[in-house]
Amino acid sequence: MTDGEFDGKPGGTAGRTEGETRGDGRGDPFEEALALANAAAPMRVRPEAEGGAEPTTVSVPYAAYEATAAASSATWCGSDVPYTPDDPFSPDDPTASGNSTSSSSGASRPSGPAGPEAPSVPTSPAPLNLPWHTARDIAERAAAGPPTPETSALGHALGRTLAAPLTALTDLPSFDTSAMDGWAVSGPGPWRVDHPADAPEAGPAPGILAGHASTEALHDGHAIPIATGARVPSGATAVLRSEHGEVRELSDGGRRLYAPQPAPPGQDIRPRGQECRRGDQLLPTGALVTPAVLGLAAAAGYDELTAYPRPRVEVLVLGDELLDHGLPQEGRIRDALGPMLAPWLHALGVEAAAPRHLADDADTLYAAVAESTADVVITTGGTASGPVDHVHPTLRRLGAEVLVDGVAVRPGHPMLLARLAAHRHLVGLPGNPLAAVSGLVTLAEPLLRTLAARPPAAPYRTPLAAPVHGHPQDTRIVPVAYRDDERHGLMAVPLHFHGPAMLRGIAAADALAVVPPGGAERGTELELLELPWSAGSSAGWSADSPTGSPGASTGWTAPGRA
Repeated sequence: MTDGEFDGKPGGTAGRTEGETRGDGRGDPFEEALALANAAAPMRVRPEAEGGAEPTTVSVPYAAYEATAAASSATWCGSDVPYTPDDPFSPDDPTASGNSTSSSSGASRPSGPAGPEAPSVPTSPAPLNLPWHTARDIAERAAAGPPTPETSALGHALGRTLAAPLTALTDLPSFDTSAMDGWAVSGPGPWRVDHPADAPEAGPAPGILAGHASTEALHDGHAIPIATGARVPSGATAVLRSEHGEVRELSDGGRRLYAPQPAPPGQDIRPRGQECRRGDQLLPTGALVTPAVLGLAAAAGYDELTAYPRPRVEVLVLGDELLDHGLPQEGRIRDALGPMLAPWLHALGVEAAAPRHLADDADTLYAAVAESTADVVITTGGTASGPVDHVHPTLRRLGAEVLVDGVAVRPGHPMLLARLAAHRHLVGLPGNPLAAVSGLVTLAEPLLRTLAARPPAAPYRTPLAAPVHGHPQDTRIVPVAYRDDERHGLMAVPLHFHGPAMLRGIAAADALAVVPPGGAERGTELELLELPWSAGSSAGWSADSPTGSPGASTGWTAPGRA
């Protein structure tokens, strides 16, 4: 099976909808891909290649598969179309994403076996270069679901996903409250201003302050000073704002409050239960715990929340050529992925320590992956098959199950996803920076979203402000920025500097556009992947949901079990 093929057909399902993919009689591509990865399904060849005969079954052990992968990398997606050096998508072009075997340096690196001590563990291979949407689907379903929920103090729940509905433990407000500084009044004015019984005789009466409840009922025709947030006394019919009233001294030593306008009943009083009643559902299961959610939970009476734990990720940055400070020198360059990946993962709700830099040594990588206790190990670089690319040999030594090995996407097609154990996975990112970002949003984000019980963001499409050249068979991931157009409204502007080794474009981007094979013209609406720190990437929150809380899509359902 060559690049751009799936189930023996050129181009596979890239750029096709789920209905189109499953409506051609070939079954669910996700199930077929996983079955093939587990040697439970035949690998088919094109019927026309056999003179119209039925597809044949091919059994490929892991070692033979690696040789096949290396050979197929020299071909161009099984296409007969000739390419010239002037073709921007030629395999020889340095800006063509995916043919690099580099680390985060972006420089081409050879790779190869782990060494004579690496045992050969026969493992059935995953299909090569899966269509982009299929690969994302596999990543989302790779884990059965999130770990067991945990109950923790409010502050520790930030960034997690609720494992149970947030139900009000009290009315909000829990009593009638003054919305303004002024006077609580009873009946129509003018009103005689009462002096609170517990107030000092000398000086102006402070009235009722927040946190202090009046024990006396307010009689008709009377008023008493009150502060914002204070409990409104029984008998009060309204609150008159301080700027709307005037107090005049009376001849008998008393004071009277006058207002130019009547104070209608209920004015500037927040009635008990105005926001919610005890037992009301405030947020559903699956809602993201934001700072505002913590405030709401505290107001509703919670000291603890039950939420899914954040996935634990370990990042291993591979490459002898990388420097962690200073200017590039003597053939070595700065590590761009280490500083970028940890905060990016934190924005996805992940618990990630500072990345570890590892030299290009097979045993070092093997020990780091084997000893890791993280839910997901993310490696950068080393995903090809040269003498210092040790990811595949390490997976073979560990007996890992490869679920995705190469994706028909540019940049970043050498990315991979493997299951290390029942609840542990490894995501191998290409070493070129933008190619690594492509792998992050293609494989790591869907997997981590499932582990964190976060819902997928609602599909979002925006028209292009300029045409984008496409790859003949592969999906392209292109950084875009939003722009308001007087005629067409919000549009996505493709950014320059989008080569696989470049970060200048993504640093200025609002989102990543998913460009189908063949490209897209100006005005074409494309699927957008918003960056986790952009305004629209609020993890499934919907402004038009009935309660103003996360919409129905925020309720987590195990992938594939909806």
